[in-house]
Amino acid sequence: MRSSNHVIGFLNFMTLLLSIPILGGGIWLSSRANTTDCMKFLQWPLIISGASLMLISLAGLAGACYRNTVLMYVYLWAMFFTIAALVGFLIFAYAVTDKGSGRPVMNRVYQEYYLQDYSGWLEDRVSKESYWTKISSCIRDSHACDKMGRIVRGAPESADQFYLRKLTPIESGCCKPPTACGYVYINETFWYPTGGQVGADPDCFRWNNDQDQLCYNCNSCKAGAVASVKTSWRKVAVINIVLLILLVIFYVVACAAFLNNKRLDNDEPYGETRMEKAQPSWLNL
Repeated sequence: MRSSNHVIGFLNFMTLLLSIPILGGGIWLSSRANTTDCMKFLQWPLIISGASLMLISLAGLAGACYRNTVLMYVYLWAMFFTIAALVGFLIFAYAVTDKGSGRPVMNRVYQEYYLQDYSGWLEDRVSKESYWTKISSCIRDSHACDKMGRIVRGAPESADQFYLRKLTPIESGCCKPPTACGYVYINETFWYPTGGQVGADPDCFRWNNDQDQLCYNCNSCKAGAVASVKTSWRKVAVINIVLLILLVIFYVVACAAFLNNKRLDNDEPYGETRMEKAQPSWLNL
């Protein structure tokens, strides 16, 4: 007779289990952001989603176990607003990551990144001077460029071997000068200009062989950071799409179970409305 409570309780238990890896993923991104991506705002969508789901599922479990109507109303409304917030985040995430991608380079496997290819909120956020100071410092402290060095058959890799590497956006934009500058490869993070001349790109003059500077102040480095965030946000968006589909299914089933629960509380047989139930018996004679 009270199977509706069991259904709601089971759905909330599943939602609680679902919130644990989501929250854990957000915390993992938070720790990873301090050492690699350096984008501390990236993990918040997952942390907020996971924490919200956990609180909502606990409220739903309590409401189902104790048959508390107030908690059930709170649970259903909270689920509704969570679904609406997820839809809003997905629209925002795809809107701000819609433009821009790496450009292919002739005779190179890796791509290069240009800030003018990106636009909108994400580009403004990353390239803002006060914010970029923190991001570039974080990238420098992560030693991403120091880790690029490779030994091939007991010797440092040659220029031809380096050109065949698939670099990350950060490595391509921050750890070497743009190819158009015409610098000569010495090693992964040490390049000399050809005949003392460099290209017209302003990044050509920003490049510095000082290992603490490299191209951290280049627009290509900012573009690489934006491209890195774009890729990560698209992965987060895929997780949220799966989460959204599950939440919508859970929400529809929970609403149906809650309405059935109310009908049982009012002693209404399935499919019979309160008006039909309240009719005087003499009308049916």
